[in-house]
Amino acid sequence: MAAVGCDVPMPQEPDRMTGEDMEREAEDFKEQGNAFYVRKDYSEAFNFYSKAIDSCPRNASYYGNRAATLMMLGRFRDALEDAQQAVRLDDTFVKGHLREGKCHLSLGNAMAATRCFQKVLEMEPDNVQAQQELRNSRSVCDFEKMAESDFDKRDFRKVVFCMDRILEFAPSCHRFKILKAECLALLGRYPEAQSVASDILRMDSTNADALYVRGLCLYYEDCIDKAVQFFVQALRMAPDHEKARLACRNAKALKAKKEEGNQAFKEGNYEAAYTLYTEALTIDPNNIKTNAKLYCNRGTVGAKLKKLDQAIEDCSSAIKLDDTYIKAYLRRAQCYMDTEQYEEAVRDYEKVYQTEKTKEHKHFLKTAQLELKKSKRKDYYKVLGIDKNATDDEIKKAYRKRALMHHPDRHSGASPEVQKEEEKKFKEVGEAFTILSDPKKKARYDSGQDLDDEGMNMGDFDANNIFKAFFGGPGGFSFEASGPGNFFFQFG
Repeated sequence: MAAVGCDVPMPQEPDRMTGEDMEREAEDFKEQGNAFYVRKDYSEAFNFYSKAIDSCPRNASYYGNRAATLMMLGRFRDALEDAQQAVRLDDTFVKGHLREGKCHLSLGNAMAATRCFQKVLEMEPDNVQAQQELRNSRSVCDFEKMAESDFDKRDFRKVVFCMDRILEFAPSCHRFKILKAECLALLGRYPEAQSVASDILRMDSTNADALYVRGLCLYYEDCIDKAVQFFVQALRMAPDHEKARLACRNAKALKAKKEEGNQAFKEGNYEAAYTLYTEALTIDPNNIKTNAKLYCNRGTVGAKLKKLDQAIEDCSSAIKLDDTYIKAYLRRAQCYMDTEQYEEAVRDYEKVYQTEKTKEHKHFLKTAQLELKKSKRKDYYKVLGIDKNATDDEIKKAYRKRALMHHPDRHSGASPEVQKEEEKKFKEVGEAFTILSDPKKKARYDSGQDLDDEGMNMGDFDANNIFKAFFGGPGGFSFEASGPGNFFFQFG
């Protein structure tokens, strides 16, 4: 049986575009990209420039346009590739060289940028943009050299200044941002440093330099365990990162030595604690916050060892490093109290109370103010040569000794000046005994009350009456010379 014929439609081959057709299509894409670029819709402009490149990949201007769009999107590395491809296709493409130079400069490669702008000026000596960008590139080179020198001198403020100037021209350079962040950390400006490092890590979580700076900030804020984690992570990303390696080693050593000192202090081994804190202070002079704590800890140990002047010096060193360190102010103030430097103690307690208005700090301040007030009066304890905790018997014995020592009759043969001075001391001894031998008066005196307010006018005080009463009245004793300048007492 014969086969029945039937018409089967054959698939048609698509019309092949000619080179001219593709060029026209590419131009259409470029024009659409230009329209979006003018409207600042850079994402759409990028898409159409990419289509133009796909249609005609040998056209330098398309790469140049896409490079300009990527620059507006802040994608300078991608823009650099397009600009370089543009000038490879057309070495006389001035805009391509300008954009390549601008990308190099934004990424921090000022030397490469300089070569690009010089290339433009060889082709167009009067090109104003190239002239200006060349000056900018040279400024970046100059600031970079200054920053390198200032970093070696540890003048970190100047380095930050140089980086700020450079980043005006090289806003996408991570290297300069990291250097700025590191110097901010070394200056104790940790939040600013962390912000810079965190911005970089959001864009590149494997950036070893940013991880190092993030760890450095934590390390300098005395968060040593967290800091070590960042240093270790930085070393995973870059095993040869010398700064991260050194910081990690210092962090571990500092933590260990500080903990040893703390343990020795808890065990009452103050000499050992003092030595360990001293050793810890030599590990890293840049760690301001931890060193402030170490100085304060050593000051506390010094106070325990009765090295009060050294303790005050250590607390002052801690405050110099961290002027917000309340514990150091409190420790120094107590040392001032113990050495009877009451004005200095009041000043420290006022600083503390202004910062933290607690009942305890108010009490400390009131106590220091009272002691200061008391220190400006006659110290009757010193007049009698006794301790403030002296008993009644000790007060009497002291009065007996001092009264006989300074009695005017004993110095009747001395010069008028000596007689006057001894009479004054005799009166002070009598005043001291009058106050300290009376429990109520002594209590008021010890509490800092003004004795004149209590009706005790010491200006009308007669020391002879006290003396006579103490030694039993007239005739109870006499001074007799036993030789030139020598006397003995005879009691009836």
